[in-house]
Amino acid sequence: QVQLQESGGGSVQAGGSLKLACTFSGVTPNVRCMGWFRQAPGKEREAVAIFSPLGITVYSDSVKGRFTASKNNGNNTLTLQMNRVKPEDTAMYYCAAGPGGSYCNIHWRPNTWGQGTQVTVSS
Repeated sequence: QVQLQESGGGSVQAGGSLKLACTFSGVTPNVRCMGWFRQAPGKEREAVAIFSPLGITVYSDSVKGRFTASKNNGNNTLTLQMNRVKPEDTAMYYCAAGPGGSYCNIHWRPNTWGQGTQVTVSS
């Protein structure tokens, strides 16, 4: 089955940068979509960046222009480069995978999750 493991979380000051990584295994052709999500205390889990099979990446409006997500099938890794972070970026960050179509939009929801990695941004 699909397994996902995040790393790279930590504490950072507002305006700084942090890079998250997710290694994955067991991905079969029916796993069409992968992505990064986050959940802040008391809030619903939300999509941050979603990868489509056609190589398109979509971002939530809240991180567009500040975060860059990438997917490397050669070494089975997702990364999330977080720049100009803000206190409101504080959350548990998850990588995720699941079935989908040719295009996976920001409203796509996965069926497999990693354990998560905590990101805390101080002002």
